[in-house]
Amino acid sequence: MARISGVDLPNDKRIEIALTYVYGIGLTRSQQLLAETGINPATKAKDLTDDEVIRIREYIDKNYIVEGDLRREVRQNISRLIEINCYRGQRHRRNLPAHGQRTRTNARQKRGARKTVAGKKRAGKK
Repeated sequence: MARISGVDLPNDKRIEIALTYVYGIGLTRSQQLLAETGINPATKAKDLTDDEVIRIREYIDKNYIVEGDLRREVRQNISRLIEINCYRGQRHRRNLPAHGQRTRTNARQKRGARKTVAGKKRAGKK
């Protein structure tokens, strides 16, 4: 089992897809990484040689910020926005969408489960 940046890659998946299990590496970045290191994207993760795993590991360490460091950087950026009290920071503080999406309907992911309000349905009818 290949272990890269503290993540165990799934053995039965193509290395191109398996690398996306690392936080900070998506499909496009994975494809670029494999092209640069000269590894066939169709290779299963379990079939990688030790040399190939080392090449991938070194390339990621040299060129990308991933996993814990990236999570910390994102968290610091959000806390900075909150601290300077800008509009996006206020939206983060209130747990609302920060990129202009509507909130009258939708935005359930950000706002959480529905909270039933007593007497709301009856108030509309007469």
